[in-house]
Amino acid sequence: MSTPADAGAARPLRVGLHLGYWSSGPPEGAARAVELADSAGLDSVWTAEAYGSDAFTPLSWWGARTSRVRLGTGIAQLSARTPTATAMAALTLDHLSGGRFVLGLGASGPQVVEGWYGRPYPRPLERTREYVDIVRQVLRRETAVRAEGRHYRLPLDGDGTTGEGKPLRSTVHPLRADLPIHLAAQGPRNVALAAEIADGWLPAFFSPRLDGWAREQLGAGFARRAPGLRPAEQFEVNASLPVAVGSDVEAAADLLRPHLALYVGGMGSERSNFHREAVERLGYAAACTEVQRRWAAGDRAGAARAVPTELVLDVALAGRPDQLRDQLAGWQGTVATGVLLQLPPSAVPAALDALGG
Repeated sequence: MSTPADAGAARPLRVGLHLGYWSSGPPEGAARAVELADSAGLDSVWTAEAYGSDAFTPLSWWGARTSRVRLGTGIAQLSARTPTATAMAALTLDHLSGGRFVLGLGASGPQVVEGWYGRPYPRPLERTREYVDIVRQVLRRETAVRAEGRHYRLPLDGDGTTGEGKPLRSTVHPLRADLPIHLAAQGPRNVALAAEIADGWLPAFFSPRLDGWAREQLGAGFARRAPGLRPAEQFEVNASLPVAVGSDVEAAADLLRPHLALYVGGMGSERSNFHREAVERLGYAAACTEVQRRWAAGDRAGAARAVPTELVLDVALAGRPDQLRDQLAGWQGTVATGVLLQLPPSAVPAALDALGG
């Protein structure tokens, strides 16, 4: 089965903007950055959530000022909402944006799911499969929604219920029954699941060096692709790509090392950190161990210094404008159909100028 990457060398990469989640408050200049992305002809703008700001509200607020750019959640966490609540938010935003919404979903990790949402974190692949099925039922609106999975049951019955639940169908007719659903995934089975049941994959800490590995996982999923979905040739891979403009590679890399140190050393736990596993897949196990050791000791600056420049250049763009353009060219012809520039809103104008757009 052919894949999006088979035609990758013949078409330019789509470029989007990833604003992420908020730090201690709304990021200054975000609305202007979204407007600039729209006027500059970027493909998409994405927001995220962790355990502070949510992904949908900023997207709708800032996206109201745009007319062309696609609007995506990158990502909305499964445990933050029931599948039907997520489908309601998606179909609402799709109507309000005129069919420009992309639903990006992810399972997050046990620290957030159990620590913030108070939900168990078993069988994330199975939960994702059930969740996406329910969302698609809502969007297709062919019949009342029913689910009899291990994790989601609709209507709910049994002990502790009134027994009065009934199968329901959305009162609102979705604008698009095939509204695109993209999955964030890092491990091999998760990547294959995205190719099997979704319309796109949202990788983080990915590198062109892993192109062969990614094709293998996606190919396994495409071989089991669910009927009724878009053809595999239309499957999207939008890789998040941190960006820093500087006087040279080292100066720019210094701006990105704290970000990578946070995800390698400070996200998840010593036993469970999917971001670290993705970086280790690139061959940086020893560096990851050192970053995590320093982070756990409270040495944040030392953890950042322990991030190799080679790692920064594997998963990010860093340097002078000409160097950024050369680095971005390395993504052409890979499994990636697009890149999502990840940087502070205030740095968006300089980054777009540096990349020629």
